[in-house]
Amino acid sequence: MLPMRETSRPVAHDTAPGANRDVIIIREHRAVAEFARALSTIFNPFLCATALFVILSHAFSASTLHFWELSFAGILFYALAPVITIFYLYLSGRISDFDMSNRTERSRAFLTFVGIDAAAAIVLSIDRAPLAILAMAWGYTFAAAAIMVITHWWKISTHAFGITGPFVAMYLLFGLAPLPYVIVVPLVYWARVYLRAHTLAQVIGGAALGVISTVAVFRLFHLA
Repeated sequence: MLPMRETSRPVAHDTAPGANRDVIIIREHRAVAEFARALSTIFNPFLCATALFVILSHAFSASTLHFWELSFAGILFYALAPVITIFYLYLSGRISDFDMSNRTERSRAFLTFVGIDAAAAIVLSIDRAPLAILAMAWGYTFAAAAIMVITHWWKISTHAFGITGPFVAMYLLFGLAPLPYVIVVPLVYWARVYLRAHTLAQVIGGAALGVISTVAVFRLFHLA
């Protein structure tokens, strides 16, 4: 009589409900973190400034050629020049990461950004750019200088400033037209806090600077 074979039993795996729940929680956290990083990358201050410049160039340019000239200047001064600067600072070891997480490193970098913004404002003034674009250019110059000074003592959120200022500018110029896109603003605030790049107070400070500086400069240029 042949011996009876043991019935095969499933090998025990770590499939307890608690373990599955932990895996799901970890995946959800990673997904949310990647979403927050994507928001921070897409809506970084340089791209937001460039987008605003292109929008204003389209709205106030006198011709298609004029639009090309203005939008090229915006891309050069508010996207290419700052990004090239950050790459140079990183490759030369002057900053430790592209987010400039170290407050001291960030303060040094902003000295360069102030120079770039001032050069943009001067060139546009000489070229007699439309008033709204001049207000934007000088507003970014003054705000960059303010951020540079503040950063000596406090890591104010440039992302919060960078997303708030353009929406305030568009509201002052176009009324409620940009309202459907305002949902992006609190999402960027949340992303910076969620990633622990800034505290809530630093985000609120950046947002406040965006509102105050934009309104002040637009009033100075009689646009608000």
